[in-house]
Order: sequence, then structure tokens, then C-alpha cells
Amino acid sequence: MNTIKTVMLMTMLTLLLVYGGAYLGGKQGMTFALIFAFLMNFVTYFFSDKIVLKMYRAREATEAEAPALYRIVRSLTQKAGMPMPKVYVIPSQSPNAFATGRNPNHAVVAATEGIMGILTEDELAGVMAHELAHVKHRDILIGTIAATIAGAISYLAMMARWAMIFGGRSSDDRGGNPIVALIMMIVVPIAAMLIQMAISRSREYAADAGGAHIHGNPRALASALRKLHKGVKAVPMNVNPATSHMLIVSPLSGRSMMKLFSTHPPMEERIARLESLSLGS
Repeated sequence: MNTIKTVMLMTMLTLLLVYGGAYLGGKQGMTFALIFAFLMNFVTYFFSDKIVLKMYRAREATEAEAPALYRIVRSLTQKAGMPMPKVYVIPSQSPNAFATGRNPNHAVVAATEGIMGILTEDELAGVMAHELAHVKHRDILIGTIAATIAGAISYLAMMARWAMIFGGRSSDDRGGNPIVALIMMIVVPIAAMLIQMAISRSREYAADAGGAHIHGNPRALASALRKLHKGVKAVPMNVNPATSHMLIVSPLSGRSMMKLFSTHPPMEERIARLESLSLGS
């Protein structure tokens, strides 16, 4: 169901680019914005692991330095039939983890020092299984494509605003009404962002289910999420908001953030789904 939902959302995002983009920038403007967004996001895609790991000051850990983490990741990758990813440790006491890398052969899983201090090995295995599910589902690629389309729409809206300010487009272009055009410049980028956030939430649900399948115990991940939810509030993590969607638990406060604008599903819903999987199994 999460895969079907992701396909539907990606289709909606593409249609929004085709129709909203055609209205805002015409065929040439839409093509230019899409190419520009493609170049920006896919350069990031190929170097995302190096960029994000450096941003979080993560260091590659040897098996001797992190024996429990290494043992857990190796066991899970064998169960999932995946290549062994590189293992990194983030020097932060805030409990969190993420995966990056453009495909299973170039994957990295990273865990903070804090997460290894508050979780049992079974709970940590649930978290690492979640991250490996992201890798297996190629969620970095899906996120990059969504960001490319949403970015193209944002560029188009910005180009249209500047064109309106400097008179580069008359109100009669393609029979357009300037008030309608102004509304489109505001509504279309917001709609694109909302769809992009919905895709991110859908992939989190899919990684929870996939991780539970790899690990074999949904309750371990549910228990870990409860601890992490409390842990990130007790020990906040200094992060770039642009990378917060990669972490298993959002380090950003959700009190002032509407559900529709969140990159992560509500924690209560994630836990409830995992517990229902446990009952179903």
C-alpha cells in the first residue's frame, strides 16, 4: 500500500509540474527549471553520503571500535541478502540514526553515540533494520526525484514572480489573469512541497514495515521509537533542516509544525502500525 501511495503521489507531483509549470513558465521555462533542478539534485544524489556524513562529523567505525553495531548490521544484511554497508558513528549524545548512499552497493548506515547508549541490542537491531530497508527500497533515489520535481516547480514560481515584477510577462500571455497567476505562484509551490512531504512520510512507513520484516520483531522497533521520541526531546540535535528527513526520528520540534508539513509521520501512528504488524504475525 505504501508503494502504491508513493506512485500516486509521484504521479500527482509530475502532473503538477506539467500543468502548473506550463502555466507559470510555459514549455521553455518548465524545461529550463527541470534541467536546473535535475543537475542540482542529482549532483547531490551522487555525493550525498560524503556531504551528509561530513555535515554530521560522522567517522567510519571499525569492527573493533563498534563491535555490537557491526555485529547487528552484518547479521541483518545477511538476513536481507544485501551487501554489507559502511558503518559510521556520529559524535552526538542525541539518539538518532540514518542511512545514505545512492544504492545498496554504495550504502552507509550511521548511528549516534547517544542511540547506542539508550537502546538494547534488540531495539538497536530494529533501528538498523529500518535504515537498511531505506537502502533496499532505494529511498534516497525516490527522495531525489521528488526533490527535483518540487525544486523545478519552486524555480518556475520564482521566475514567474520576477517576470511579473519586471514586466516580462503581460497579463494577456496565454490569456492569463494576473490575479490568477499570482495565486498560482503561491499555491502551486506549496502544493508541491506538501506532496513531497507526503512522499517522505510514506517512505518512513514503508521503512518501518520493511525493517520489521528484516528484523523479524516489529515490537523491537516500536520500543526503540518510543525511547528515541523521548530522547531527541531530552537531548536536542543540531541539524540542518534540509537533512532532517533522513533521520529515523525527526530532531525538529513538531509542536509548531503542521502535520502536513512534517517529513515524518506521527510517532503514535508509527508505533501503532508496528504493534499491529506484531499482532498480525
